[in-house]
Amino acid sequence: MERCDLGERRRGPIWSRRAGAAAPRGVMVNIIHSVQGYHSKTIHFLNVAFDSSGDSLLAGDRQGNIYVFDLNGNRFSLVQRTMQACTALAFNLRRKTEFLVALADYSVKCFDTGTQELVSWMRGHESSVSSISVHGSGKYAITTSTDTAQLWDLDTFQRIRKLNVRQSVGIQKVFFLPLSNTILSCFKDNSVFAWEFDTLHCKYQLSPPVEGSVLFYKVFAVTRDGRTLVAGGKSNHLHLWCLELKQLIRIIQMPEKVRAVRHLEFLPDSFDGGSNQVLGVLSQDNIMRFINIETSQILFDIGSPEEGISTAVISPNGRYIASVMENGSLNLYSVQALTQEGNKPPPFTFKTVEDGPKYTSEANKLITKVTSERSKGPWKSKQSKIQSRLLKLQANTSLENKENELPGGLNKKRLQALLKGFGEYPAKYRMFVWRSLLQLPENHLAFSSLIDRGIHSAFVNIQKEYPIKSGKLLRVLQRTLSALAHWSAIFAETPYMPLLAFPFVKLFQNNQLICFEVVATVVVNFCQHWFEYFPNPPINVLGMMENVLAHHDKELLQHLIKYNVTSQVYAWPLLETLLSEVLTREEWLKAFDNIFSNHPSYFLMIVIAYVICSRASLLHCNQAADFEYFFHHRNNVDIDVVIKEAYHLMEATPLDIHPQQMLDDFTPLTKGQYPVFNKYPMFIVNYQAQKWEKIRQDEIEYVRERQLAHESEAKAQEQKAEDEAWYQRQKLLQEAEEQRQKILLEEEKLAEQRQRLAVVKRELKVKELQLLDGSRRRFLNYHQDQLQMELKCLDDEIARKQKNKASMRQQETNAVQDTEPESQKQLFEQHLIKDQEAVTKEMKEVEAHRRRVDLEDQRGQRLIEMDKEEIQKAQTVAEENVARGEQKHTASDWRPRWDEQDQEESYREIAKLLHDNRVREAELLKAMREAEEKKTFNISVAQQEDAVQNKAQLEEEQKVAAAADGHRKQFLDDRMNDELELAEKLQREDGCFERLHDLKARCTEREVEVQQVPGSGNISPSDLSTLASSLRKNVFAPRDGVGRSRAELARRERELMAEVRRLRRRIASRARAGLRAAPAPATACSP
Repeated sequence: MERCDLGERRRGPIWSRRAGAAAPRGVMVNIIHSVQGYHSKTIHFLNVAFDSSGDSLLAGDRQGNIYVFDLNGNRFSLVQRTMQACTALAFNLRRKTEFLVALADYSVKCFDTGTQELVSWMRGHESSVSSISVHGSGKYAITTSTDTAQLWDLDTFQRIRKLNVRQSVGIQKVFFLPLSNTILSCFKDNSVFAWEFDTLHCKYQLSPPVEGSVLFYKVFAVTRDGRTLVAGGKSNHLHLWCLELKQLIRIIQMPEKVRAVRHLEFLPDSFDGGSNQVLGVLSQDNIMRFINIETSQILFDIGSPEEGISTAVISPNGRYIASVMENGSLNLYSVQALTQEGNKPPPFTFKTVEDGPKYTSEANKLITKVTSERSKGPWKSKQSKIQSRLLKLQANTSLENKENELPGGLNKKRLQALLKGFGEYPAKYRMFVWRSLLQLPENHLAFSSLIDRGIHSAFVNIQKEYPIKSGKLLRVLQRTLSALAHWSAIFAETPYMPLLAFPFVKLFQNNQLICFEVVATVVVNFCQHWFEYFPNPPINVLGMMENVLAHHDKELLQHLIKYNVTSQVYAWPLLETLLSEVLTREEWLKAFDNIFSNHPSYFLMIVIAYVICSRASLLHCNQAADFEYFFHHRNNVDIDVVIKEAYHLMEATPLDIHPQQMLDDFTPLTKGQYPVFNKYPMFIVNYQAQKWEKIRQDEIEYVRERQLAHESEAKAQEQKAEDEAWYQRQKLLQEAEEQRQKILLEEEKLAEQRQRLAVVKRELKVKELQLLDGSRRRFLNYHQDQLQMELKCLDDEIARKQKNKASMRQQETNAVQDTEPESQKQLFEQHLIKDQEAVTKEMKEVEAHRRRVDLEDQRGQRLIEMDKEEIQKAQTVAEENVARGEQKHTASDWRPRWDEQDQEESYREIAKLLHDNRVREAELLKAMREAEEKKTFNISVAQQEDAVQNKAQLEEEQKVAAAADGHRKQFLDDRMNDELELAEKLQREDGCFERLHDLKARCTEREVEVQQVPGSGNISPSDLSTLASSLRKNVFAPRDGVGRSRAELARRERELMAEVRRLRRRIASRARAGLRAAPAPATACSP
């Protein structure tokens, strides 16, 4: 057989020479992956898958290495390192270089074998993915786990649909049917549903199987044409379903050795048109048998109990079978070689009898060949009406004694002879030999019932006492001990049971049923009378061993007694650990090869032999601690010498002290159900059980009380936090109250300050009003003086003009009288008539003027009232400004200071009011001037001739008047400048420079108004001086007069208004007097 070790290579050839049809036992090559180093080991392969052509093979190992084997090109290559164990593979995608791998982290990844890169990463499962089914087009895939099945689009790698089921039901497998768009879903409750792929509507459901042959389906296989479904489970029955008829058409019964079916797969044939007839059945004995489902004949098989098959895959072209072996290697079989080997004639019978280990294999070949004699031709259906076919192997009767016959065709005597010759069984066949020697019943149903009870309460926290790194090993140990405890209550109370069972758990961790039955067989047969003195060590068994040691080595026994070393020190540690603490793995396996092949008393003898063979070391020990250390650790003892010494003790020990007389012969476990094990003091176990139950109840009560205490503590902490928060709030409220008291005190202080500030402001306001009043009085006096002077000048001018006019008239009259008395008389009469008419007209105009003057007086009164209202408004505004100033100075310290902005606004408002009064007065003067001009115009019409004659004289008089006006303006400007200088001096003394600019502006306005007043008129200088003095008193009032009261200010205003009215009356009276005096020259000249 060709062998290929991948090692550390990434690529290389698969075989050196292709075996083909001449391959021995059909094996073309055996592929292993070994790692060399300090600890050399073999990495196990887990899953394999063929591509759609069947010429390329994909394989994944436990470390996540994915290899591709090109069977035509004889090359392998490492395409990916996932660093996780793979649970399923698929290599038949639409893109030939891509493959799917399900990993241990419940995810599914897609890789490319060409680029060796990750194509996609699909997540969504919450448990391990057990299978991947790809649609015939390669565009869709279904991944199945125990709790869900998910449909994926392999073009977008997006999940299309998800199938969820209840945890109590569970999913066995979901897959596509070949050559159709049907999805078949199989559940753990034996229900099978067919779904339409496009719509996902249920097409049909397969009805339950007939009564009498009910089995729980675990594995399924479908023919290439998708018409026939085969299902199997924990039974030797196979159910054949016709999917077209939707009914069960046949039940095939496998041989009695087949108790459970682990895998099913059809073998394709190029000539059957997809209706495959050959079915591969992998059973619990790790042998895959290929049968014809029509003829119910075994055609050939692969694998053996020694070289068991874990899983197998058949190529789509039907040429190769790839199988993952129990030892982790990968076997590639040639179907052609297997079929040719099955058609060979049977060998001679004598060869099968000579060699025990090969007996089973040769017998199986004989039987396969005999049953295949009728199937040399093509496998075709015979349309048989028989619904059940039995596959029976021909029984070979042995001529030897039945007592030495073991299951599997082995013979105990021959095994013992082989053991004595080689000292141990071959490692390759050891597990099979042990199972045969112990005659394990493999009660699947009984073991399942024990496992279904769950983890025993005594071993829930076993990892705390025995911290095992391997999680799988810990789980298997926990389940095995729990099954033992459920089987018999004594094992839950036995403290050394984990030590006793652990070596077998480590050996049979991949098969929990065998592990449990081996431990149970060891306890029943090799641990007899151990539990009679429970919970103490087996004193009776230790006494027997001490008697044997006293008989064979008294000196060693005396030495042990001298240092108080009893059998509980030198024998019991070896017994309760089954020598696993003092022996290596190889030594332990060799020792138990002999223990299982002999009487149960041999186990006690081998312990005594170990003590005797260690006598040299023990005789040098003189402390109890040294003896305890010696029997709990490995020592330099040759196990072969110990085994020979044990055989010597078995033969040389007298019968009266021989343990064989006290111990029963080997008794295997019963089939179907395990025997009752009650060889222990029931009351002690029950008492301990009650004690443990009480302890458990106490623990529950303690946990409850602790939880209550935690809750109380949490409530106390919560209450404490609430109290602290309440105190904090009270503290904050107290601080807020104190702050409020402080604010109230500050507000009281501020109120007092505001009161004092209001008093000071009132005083300042009074002083300001006094200053304004004084300034206004000075200005009015000045203005009145100016007006009086101007009026005086005007009176003098008028008198002079009248005098000149009178003289001129007199001269004209005299001239007229001299030259033309008659014509002058007539003309004079005409003039007199005209004068009389003019006088009448003028009287009317004077009356109208008087009425206008009255109207003007009323208007002036109205203006005075408006001035009063404006002054009151100014006072109100001043008060509001004072109030605003009080608000602005609320938060500031008290000090007597002047609000410049309010004072400036008050100045502006008062100046505005005065300006309005002056404008109205100017309008009044303008109206009077217009009336005077109109009157003068009327008089000039009557005296046009006189005006022509006196034109030159009038021009001279106008020049003189213009000079007088210029002199008057110059005088007014000088006086105004003096007043401005005086005001600036006062401003500099008071520190208020801003008022100077306002004063200049007001004075400029007043000057303009004064200039607008005509140079000639009937306004007296005294009136002008009075107005100027009043204006001066209003504007240039000193600031030290602020303290006067508002009543004094009102009185001053009233006096000012009365003075203005008096001046207006005076001007009006003078105007009327002038009108009356105007026609005097005409009357004087009358005859």
